[in-house]
Amino acid sequence: MSTLLVIAKEPLPGRVKTRLTPPFAPWEAAALAEAALADTLAAVAAAPAVRRLLVLDGAPGPWLPPGFDVVPQCAGGLDERLAEAFARCEGPALLIGMDTPQVTPDLLTVDFAGCDAYFGPAEDGGFWALGLAVPDPALLRGVPMSTPFTGAVQRERLVAAGLRVRDLPRLRDVDDARDARAVAALVPHGRFAARLARCAAAHR
Repeated sequence: MSTLLVIAKEPLPGRVKTRLTPPFAPWEAAALAEAALADTLAAVAAAPAVRRLLVLDGAPGPWLPPGFDVVPQCAGGLDERLAEAFARCEGPALLIGMDTPQVTPDLLTVDFAGCDAYFGPAEDGGFWALGLAVPDPALLRGVPMSTPFTGAVQRERLVAAGLRVRDLPRLRDVDDARDARAVAALVPHGRFAARLARCAAAHR
């Protein structure tokens, strides 16, 4: 079993999911972010792991289930923060973000036998998951983040290091309202879909 890492921001208005405003108000975007985070953490809690670690920018809230260690994110760009998250791990580790509430425990149940890394591409060109049998922060530092080619650069970094890479399914991040509707349709009984339905109803 691996360490499962979630890197996330505290869901506060004006600090998360700003591309959802408009059409939603900042507090609604924060509520959607909280629901996405809660769904993500529930999937992680249900997946087998030796440790579950939330790497958080901010303070934990009632959305945090039991069984997680919480550590603060370091300063610096996203590549540095991801690198530092892996630096906290001993043994195999799989890291995900808070933008894919459709993730399932099965997707997070990885076996590093026969491979050195897992890579989960995102539809926007980034990646939603990265797993390393031997966590090496240098594999992330310097990778340009939040670009249409972030995923390609990160995967090539793994291959160039001589790692055997196993790909996970491509998932869609929740960045804007169109993404939110598409992802909610995939998991209609989740917290995220329920929150989106309430927000959408308020704007009718």
